Amino acid sequence: MKPAVSETVGDTTATQETPAVGQTPAVGENGAANPAIGEPSAVGETPVGEEKPPVVDDRPSVLIIGGLGYIGRFLALHIHQNNLASEVRLVDKHLPELAWLAPEFKEACSREKFMQADASREQSLQRIFDRPSGKQWDYVFNCGGETRYSQEDEVYRVRSHALSLAVGKEAAKRGVKVFVEMSTGMLYKPDSVPRKETDKLKPWLKLAKWKLAAEDELAKIEGLNLMVMRMAHVYGPYTSKFISTALCMARVYQFLGKEMKWLWKGDLRTNTVHVEDVARALWTGAEWYCKTPSPPRKAVPIFNLVDQGNTSQGDMANLMHAVFNIDTGFHGTIISAFARLNLDHVVDDVNDELLDPWADLQTKANISQSTPLSPFMEKELLKDTDLSLDGTAFVKETGFKYNHPKLTQQEIEAVIESYRKMGWWP
Repeated sequence: MKPAVSETVGDTTATQETPAVGQTPAVGENGAANPAIGEPSAVGETPVGEEKPPVVDDRPSVLIIGGLGYIGRFLALHIHQNNLASEVRLVDKHLPELAWLAPEFKEACSREKFMQADASREQSLQRIFDRPSGKQWDYVFNCGGETRYSQEDEVYRVRSHALSLAVGKEAAKRGVKVFVEMSTGMLYKPDSVPRKETDKLKPWLKLAKWKLAAEDELAKIEGLNLMVMRMAHVYGPYTSKFISTALCMARVYQFLGKEMKWLWKGDLRTNTVHVEDVARALWTGAEWYCKTPSPPRKAVPIFNLVDQGNTSQGDMANLMHAVFNIDTGFHGTIISAFARLNLDHVVDDVNDELLDPWADLQTKANISQSTPLSPFMEKELLKDTDLSLDGTAFVKETGFKYNHPKLTQQEIEAVIESYRKMGWWP
């Protein structure tokens, strides 16, 4: 499921480009006055006639492609709050002022760190990768690409596949220490049994098909220090993806006084992972990659990122009941079988039922500005397919611990509260 107003922030394809606003200055001398001639230097001061040695900042430098996207902005925030990098550059097609950034991202995603550019175009790559110091970036995270569902193949080819290959080739040419590629868990052959990184691949969305193609071709680029992260449904504050659609639908059913029903069955897996854990895991993975020799590390490590809750449709139904105090349930076998054969009509009927009441709710709440939230349901995400991932490999290899191990009522309420803070929630 996804909303009508899709979250394309993080797609770095654009025609307009503006230069970076400011750069992090090199560390200079402290300008302290010299002691009087003939006087001994104070402890720690540089003797007269000698220059102070430059301060060496050994923290990694970081380039985030799609830096204003949902994952990119939380990665930037994690780096900023923990003072992890010597320099950060965020590249995106959207300006920060137009990206629905919450107040806490003001410094992490400031204009000084931002560059507007189309990272899929070869002529943009030198400007994106060049640094004033002449040095190369240590960590490059590709959080960019097309994140909307139900697009044409050509959209994913140009905005995701071509983007990944362009920045991957440039990263290899420049000897970047690690290139972290965001991918999806929707490229495994669906099964209720959690899929491991070595299990059979059979993408069940067009988005996933092109993500897998990018993975395969990136792995063939000579000299690219590649690591791939395959994710479950990412949720958290300000999300406008899978879980936000369910929340908007539940709000409408609450408004209408109707029961909220799901197709298929309660044990259909819809695994999840919190965006803050994703941001932490990306950094942990990059550090692990750079510290771990190969072998024993695989040449191209691939990891699933998923919480330990094994989220299902039944869990979602129970949470919607608890949060909104509405009846929830599942359509019977006959209706689900009919829906499988007539999915287009079913999706259209549901959207027709929900979109007008949602608009009424927004009007009553005096929400006049555009928001990224909508109950609009995508046909692609209404398939009877399990998103079920096994994330133990990453935990075992890196020692990573999830701070949000399970989707709970408290997590859902925190998401809704973030919407209220932004003036999005009716």
